Amino acid sequence: MPPSPAPPPPRLDELAPGVYAYVQPDGGWCLNNAGVLIGDDAVAVVDTAATERRARALRAAVAARTPRPVGTVVLTHHHGDHHFGTSVVAPGATVVAHENTRYEMARRGLALRDVWPGTEWGDIRLALPTLTFRDRAVLRIGALTVELLHIGTAHTTGDVVAWLPDRRILFAGDVLMPGCTPFALMGSLDGTLRAVERLRALEPETVVGGHGPVAGPEVLDATRDYLLLVRAAARRGLAAGLTPLETALRTDLGDHAGLRDPERLVANLHRAYAEESGAPPGTEIRSAPVFAEMARYNGGRPIACHA
Repeated sequence: MPPSPAPPPPRLDELAPGVYAYVQPDGGWCLNNAGVLIGDDAVAVVDTAATERRARALRAAVAARTPRPVGTVVLTHHHGDHHFGTSVVAPGATVVAHENTRYEMARRGLALRDVWPGTEWGDIRLALPTLTFRDRAVLRIGALTVELLHIGTAHTTGDVVAWLPDRRILFAGDVLMPGCTPFALMGSLDGTLRAVERLRALEPETVVGGHGPVAGPEVLDATRDYLLLVRAAARRGLAAGLTPLETALRTDLGDHAGLRDPERLVANLHRAYAEESGAPPGTEIRSAPVFAEMARYNGGRPIACHA
């Protein structure tokens, strides 16, 4: 097979004065988005990037907009594609996250590199959060008010969104991923459904997901509908005595068939099976066997990191 074409380069899209989405097409594994907030007296970013090379590109994009250094980094969750580049983008910055995110970062370290050993990670160093919170915090970046909200266990146990109420802009992390398949393996399917409704109540007009293009509130419905399909499939599969992989192979994704990374259906079914069987949200499910099953769902093709 010919090699896949290289994805388009990242871009910095202005959403409102001082508010930018750093988008890394096409949003596949390890191609995450970030937020950039520029005030008269301070600069913050929401998430960074997976590798040294990509973090340097983000740092350059910020420097092209302001001479001020990044003083604050907000992390939406503990997955390495969203924070491995923090020490490159903003050395010495205050790193803010939910307390569960700090716990998971310290526990897992840079282990994501072992999942994709062929990736050129570069010189990345773990930058643990220096400021954590449980429920809510408020960040002031010049005239921008940024509400940091822990929305429960959804994509992970420590998901934080950055909400700009005056601009009605939501940086949702991986709880919402426009055009991409949701991923609840390390969190909760039911919890994600609850998080979607909480985010809907904010009435966002612009949504920057953790992956995929900038979107509007329609991503809330798309995420809900997909997760409801997964839950229904899990209930059918359990009743029939099927494994999550067997259920995935029998599931018609319908309108969701075009989402990026459809193999995540297998992982989401593992989480749904666990919850339907009474497991609490966030109960750990070993990821290595699930990734192997996702590869089998893809006809044997291994899950590739695109960073």
